[in-house]
Amino acid sequence: MDLLNALVEKGLRRELPTREEALAVLATSDDELLDVVAAAGKVRRQWFGRRVKLNYLVNLKSGLCPEDCSYCSQRLGSKAEILKYTWLKPDEASQAAAAGVAGGAKRVCLVASGRGPTDKDVDRVSETISAIKEQNEGVEVCACLGLLSDGQAERLRAAGADAYNHNLNTSEATYGDICSTHDFSDRVSTVQQAQAAGMSACSGLIAGMGESDADLVDVVFALRDLDPDSVPVNFLIPFEGTPLAKEWNLTPQRALRILAMVRFVCPDIEVRLAGGREVHLRSLQPLALHLVNSIFLGDYLTSEGQAGKDDLAMIADAGFEVEDTDTTTLPEHRRAGCGGADAEAATAGDAEAPTAAAPSEEARRDLVAVRRRGAGTDLPPNA
Repeated sequence: MDLLNALVEKGLRRELPTREEALAVLATSDDELLDVVAAAGKVRRQWFGRRVKLNYLVNLKSGLCPEDCSYCSQRLGSKAEILKYTWLKPDEASQAAAAGVAGGAKRVCLVASGRGPTDKDVDRVSETISAIKEQNEGVEVCACLGLLSDGQAERLRAAGADAYNHNLNTSEATYGDICSTHDFSDRVSTVQQAQAAGMSACSGLIAGMGESDADLVDVVFALRDLDPDSVPVNFLIPFEGTPLAKEWNLTPQRALRILAMVRFVCPDIEVRLAGGREVHLRSLQPLALHLVNSIFLGDYLTSEGQAGKDDLAMIADAGFEVEDTDTTTLPEHRRAGCGGADAEAATAGDAEAPTAAAPSEEARRDLVAVRRRGAGTDLPPNA
């Protein structure tokens, strides 16, 4: 297939595809799926070999967020029956993190619901970062606390935060459809603040919210312009009690095409398979390892994930290996400049976007399980 051959050659040169090429990947048929996976897999292996980085989420504060993001089970007005609790103490968060590290996680992601942290919150998270790093030698810590105010990124970096996560989620054109309490530019600004403070930027998207192929391409190209070091790809978990509860738009095949498109646009960036993989990829999860080089281990913020031991077995069975703490994730050319891809996207006319995939007739609502273990409970975590 000429398209895939061209995309492989570009990926091996770190050259961006055109918008038309990215849209064409999403428009490929199920009959072509394995060819698409194989092509994107060549690019993945060029820059990351067969290594899989494991990341572990610790939800520091769950629920009761004042923002109205339609996809979120913690949003203002959410009726989702999730765990709700206030800030974990530093030692509680450190114990939760230790379970993930013991399971093989190289990075611990500290997340808190809310619009953004107060200065007192930054102090609290700084203590937590110190506790985690004291007890887990070599672990990376990524903070995800919402929109940052002046000086907060620098304080987090000084406290030992290696990275900061703030996702763009969807295209700028449609951002107002999913959130009214902040806008797309607020998210871009926070990622840029993190980068300016010397933290590694982590920013990604959520697929499956009813967006068009053009929206998916737009947000991935916007992410590439920001040049983060890692791009998490989430698939919407349609929680009952949220505005997007009926948005079952994804099939396993479409999810794989989305991951392949992201890999072609971000050939040398850590692409992370994030929330919703179990719900939407299901038994095709191992194929996704040929596209991504990073996954979350165990549970997510408010939903349960696959058992950690099953994640490790899946990685081994698919012929991949867990990345250890002594291995640097990013290729050398990106490490030197903390980003720094030097290829520019070729320009292309605005192609007419294919319509979003029709909802699956057999939506697997039974796969959405509210997290009831780990942080904020008396039960052991899933790691």
